[in-house]
Amino acid sequence: MKKWLPLIIIGVFVYLIYSWGKGFNNEAVVLQEDAKTKWSNVESAYQRRNDLIGNLVKTVQGAADFEKTTLTDVINARAKATSVNIDAGNLTAENMAQFQQAQSGLTGALSKLLVSVERYPELKANQNFLELQSQLEGTENRINVARDRFNEDVNKYNKHIKVFPNSLLAGVFNFGEMSRYKADPGSEKAPDVNFDFNKKKE
Repeated sequence: MKKWLPLIIIGVFVYLIYSWGKGFNNEAVVLQEDAKTKWSNVESAYQRRNDLIGNLVKTVQGAADFEKTTLTDVINARAKATSVNIDAGNLTAENMAQFQQAQSGLTGALSKLLVSVERYPELKANQNFLELQSQLEGTENRINVARDRFNEDVNKYNKHIKVFPNSLLAGVFNFGEMSRYKADPGSEKAPDVNFDFNKKKE
């Protein structure tokens, strides 16, 4: 029995290391895939916004003498935003920043368009336009929720691979830190714009 004792101890040790590694790897995979799914939801929410903006542009184009420059800016910004996509397996800080910049550009162009609409009574009374505007507002809320949920899942994954002793295995199993979606620069100072077209202009 004594001669087998060292082998038994080694076997138990190897089994414990294997179980630890297996547990770490499987949990990291689950958390990483959950975060990737949440990113897909973010992209889906932005895609819905892009689709609505396309319909909004068509409605606005029907208005007489609407500012062509404003429309062109929205159309170009939308084209850029739809061209920037990130594979869920390649969520680097650089790619995230590029995606965010494109979406922020579209947000800015859309805001200018909605402000310009104030000068067009026929658009303010257009039921299709008002419905699209309402859907856009709801979609913006969906985007915020989707981004928050993505960041929550990224946080869970990052903590899992960074805490000791898991951090010892992260490099071995090739699990790197995932980037969070950051707030748009200057968003904390965003102006309060009122799009209530039923309110009389003072």
